[in-house]
Amino acid sequence: MGSARENLQKTLSHEQPDRIVVDLGATPVTGIHVLVVEQLRKHFGLEQKPVKVTEPFQMLGEVEEDLQAAMGVDVIGINPASDMFGNPMKDWKEWKTPWDQVVLVPGSFALTVDSHGDTLIHPQGDASVDPSAKMPKAAYFFDAVNRQGPLDESKLDPEDNVEEFTPIVQEDLDYWRRVIPEAASKGKGLVANFGGTGIGDIALVPGLNLKAPRGIRDVADWYMSTLMRPDYLHYVFEKQTDVALENLSRISEIAGDQVDVAYICGTDFGTQDSSFCDLDTYESLYAPYYRKINDWVHEHTTWKTFKHSCGAVEPFMEHFISSGFDIINPVQINAAGMDPLLLKEKYGDRLTFWGGGVDTQKVLPFGTPEEVKSHVARQCEILSPGGGFVFNTVHNIQANVPLQNVLAMLAAIRQFGS
Repeated sequence: MGSARENLQKTLSHEQPDRIVVDLGATPVTGIHVLVVEQLRKHFGLEQKPVKVTEPFQMLGEVEEDLQAAMGVDVIGINPASDMFGNPMKDWKEWKTPWDQVVLVPGSFALTVDSHGDTLIHPQGDASVDPSAKMPKAAYFFDAVNRQGPLDESKLDPEDNVEEFTPIVQEDLDYWRRVIPEAASKGKGLVANFGGTGIGDIALVPGLNLKAPRGIRDVADWYMSTLMRPDYLHYVFEKQTDVALENLSRISEIAGDQVDVAYICGTDFGTQDSSFCDLDTYESLYAPYYRKINDWVHEHTTWKTFKHSCGAVEPFMEHFISSGFDIINPVQINAAGMDPLLLKEKYGDRLTFWGGGVDTQKVLPFGTPEEVKSHVARQCEILSPGGGFVFNTVHNIQANVPLQNVLAMLAAIRQFGS
């Protein structure tokens, strides 16, 4: 039997691995909510301690090595030194969440509670500035706060939307020099989210890590700008790409072939039933920058490139391929046109499906354990032949998903693999 990393490499090369490769927790879009991580640790009899929040916007929890082993995880991930709110991921401290779970958050985490009982988080740990996100009292994750002022067309300057894209500093290079070999030594597949390559990622547009973001930061205004202000966005994307490639060049000298997959972009193009833009807009506005980044990665490294997009994106698949992406996630099989049989037949020899292992809208949260097992087995049966399939759920496992259903999912993966 090959190692976890060898099986991932076979999978990415569209060769049949010894067993299905499993990712549960490697990226910000393939993770597990802290509440479920805690429940899994208890179930498997692992050390009981507060779970680290590795991605606070969605409240994802760290899947440590002991839990990885218990769940049969083959892929791990590394992320930038600071979180989405600009907090360095160090000096961990306890925080009691609104649902009374004690978790670990970065030491600079700055939280306040408003008069409605909603939790507010402030960028870069500075509670003296306006919050950049809010967690409603009954919720389990944060939503971005719109901090954009009124737009004056005569004063719009695309430079305002590139302030967060800066050349990498020595401190961050030292960070990557430390964490990459450490992660690579585990013998598992390695996904690296180096940051800065998320062209048009709507989760990043509000500038959650900026104390006073300038430019177009409202989600609705940004989407309208794809039609109303394409030149503005082209300027932003071009500047972002130039900085990203320079940073990747310096990081790649450190990473070498220790990394298997580079997480490039989380920009969503699909809704449940349709898309956010047409294919012409994709080709004219986004594809040139994706191609430039992916072509650089393929020319200078051994990494495969990872594209996240939720929704009904079957019509975009050929365009993702021609843009140079090797991997598509989360494979939202419950969206219009996303029939896994069709996807595997048309694109399975050219794209790796990283996800699609279980429907997280209906089956995983609301099905019975037996329904979950049957569903997972069927998805693996469809997507796994010939490689090109990494098991993951359709996006992150959310809070309050029944533990018995998560366990049924894991049992089905083991049973199929055997």
